[in-house]
Amino acid sequence: MFTALFWFLAGLVPLPAAALEAAPVANRGALFRVEQGGHVAWLFGTIHVGAPDFYPFEPRLMAALREASVLALEVDPLGPQDQIARAVREHGMYQNGRGPASAELPAAYRPRLDRLLRQYGIGAATVAAMKPWMVASLLAVREFEKQGYQAELAVDAWLSQQAHARGQKVVELESVAGQMALFGRMPLADQALFLRESIDAIEDKEQAADARAILQAWMHADQAALERIAARTAADTTYSGRFVSQMLLAGRNPALADGIETLLKTQRRSVAAIGVLHLVGPGSVPELLRAKGLRVERIY
Repeated sequence: MFTALFWFLAGLVPLPAAALEAAPVANRGALFRVEQGGHVAWLFGTIHVGAPDFYPFEPRLMAALREASVLALEVDPLGPQDQIARAVREHGMYQNGRGPASAELPAAYRPRLDRLLRQYGIGAATVAAMKPWMVASLLAVREFEKQGYQAELAVDAWLSQQAHARGQKVVELESVAGQMALFGRMPLADQALFLRESIDAIEDKEQAADARAILQAWMHADQAALERIAARTAADTTYSGRFVSQMLLAGRNPALADGIETLLKTQRRSVAAIGVLHLVGPGSVPELLRAKGLRVERIY
């Protein structure tokens, strides 16, 4: 559930042709129709990894994408790469020669981290300058890859690629730097705890189970399963669980809702695609939009 990190860590590459030619699939994620004053915004829930058979999406969403004047994403993964690189350096890398991240860990965790890095084929040089939170996120990416999903095939990227190919305007509801600053501002002691909990979760197979659960819920547009995941996330009392719930989800939802409201006011037809966990549970973006007086209908 490391929202919006997979692109920054895995790199940005074009999708292979197979991803563009796969047969249509069933409903994915979650889809809402938001309306006010004759203007319509479709709100789609994404995940930040993917597989070739995810694409294209079901006909209603594909039609909405074609008809939209604007596609809004949390950030555009095909946007200026220098901005992404700068954000990674500023918020994800040590600036003062300190490191590696393993030095922040208790002695007992250091060989455990080394084993995981070897297991995932990650060389020591790759993580030498990474702060602990970024090492934890890289491990999360590799765990998703172990499940057969790839960051370079992420839903956000496919949507962005399609929009750019159509000459469609793509806007960002957030910024790369703003997202990464949420992690980079953590004290190093908290980042080390974040990494320790990630190591524990991977070794206990909890991270693999969580990856399977959210992927299956998204792939089948399973409303009940997504709500259960949201409830479990909100009830997680670990440091990383509280960070995800309070900072990555609840803390960002109001600004995302404001951005979508602005989009709706200025565009007659638009699509906004954001992480699916922003669309479920108490304080979700659809709930906040309803509180603003907008008409919000859940399609699936």
